[in-house]
Amino acid sequence: MTDLAGRVVLVTGGNGGIGLGMATACASAGARIVIWGRDADKNDAAVDKLRAQGAIADAFVCDVTDPDGVAQTMAKSVAVAGRLDAAFANAGATGRGIPFLDVDLAEWRRVVNTNLDGTFLTLQAAARQLVEQGEGGALVAVSSTSAIHGAAGNEAYGTSKTALLGLVRALAVGLARHQIRVNALLPGWTLTEMSGPGYANERFRAVTTSRTPVRRWADASEMGPAAVYLADPTISFHTGDTLVVDGGYTVF
Repeated sequence: MTDLAGRVVLVTGGNGGIGLGMATACASAGARIVIWGRDADKNDAAVDKLRAQGAIADAFVCDVTDPDGVAQTMAKSVAVAGRLDAAFANAGATGRGIPFLDVDLAEWRRVVNTNLDGTFLTLQAAARQLVEQGEGGALVAVSSTSAIHGAAGNEAYGTSKTALLGLVRALAVGLARHQIRVNALLPGWTLTEMSGPGYANERFRAVTTSRTPVRRWADASEMGPAAVYLADPTISFHTGDTLVVDGGYTVF
């Protein structure tokens, strides 16, 4: 069992879905949890759930696309938690099912702004804190299997998630001198609030399930063990990588 006792783990979009699954697993491994999310009520509910399990957890309202907001929320988070050891840039947005020929620039930028720009701002703020502390740490960008397979009908989402892999590789090289590891987590089809409409579509669910060797979608909690691994300070030689947790979807 990985021991994250004494470590502070930040999860953006951590008030539900995959984010909360990762936060819960890291808390179970002993980490103190900081959640960022835009919905104060969902933040409170997530913190209550974590605390009920014995975790030390705090949450802050933050829009990761707001540069000043990200900087200010990072300062608040560190002031409360005392430090930072790992950050998961998980906050994301998906498309609205608009055919590519009809997608306008505003819709494109809405998705890319959250998934790519928001991740950039989050990881930059976290990296600055880790460099200042001088003790290394872990940064993780939550991408998607859409970075491997084409996401027809969701082009902005797939493009933004693919771009994260380039960001991760560049940061892994640039931040290695500071003992900061940078990796990407690529979840497969996972039942969350965001993916709920797709799962509810019987035909879509059947097609994606048939293409997944384990023949089911993941529960959000199943991304937790991967998060614990990526936050583990003893995994000091693993950086610049993409960790795929998809039930075999991308190799079938």
